[in-house]
Amino acid sequence: MQLLKYIFIGVFLLFATVQYNDPDVALWVIVYLYPAFLLFRSLKSPFIMNTFIFIAIVYVLWAINVFPEEWEGVLLNQVGMKTINIELGRESLGLASVGLVLGLFGIFGNKK
Repeated sequence: MQLLKYIFIGVFLLFATVQYNDPDVALWVIVYLYPAFLLFRSLKSPFIMNTFIFIAIVYVLWAINVFPEEWEGVLLNQVGMKTINIELGRESLGLASVGLVLGLFGIFGNKK
């Protein structure tokens, strides 16, 4: 379980790193650094399961809230342009990914 935490800390740090060109960079860096920090802290002292589950629920609900009205995928469209729906799709998938990981660690993370 510790190895998985290190892997996802790295993944979330990578997610935070690629936000440099986003118009609201500070928000999205914090969105990905916070779960990385929580996982790091849980390596040293066990967190209460409900903490991860609560935060996972917040991230999943946020992902549902920003999900685009029309799904256009997450890649650039045919003319190489990024539309608002593509950006919202990426944001929603990122939030849902964090929520899923934190939820799984919340359920299974404290078991040896």
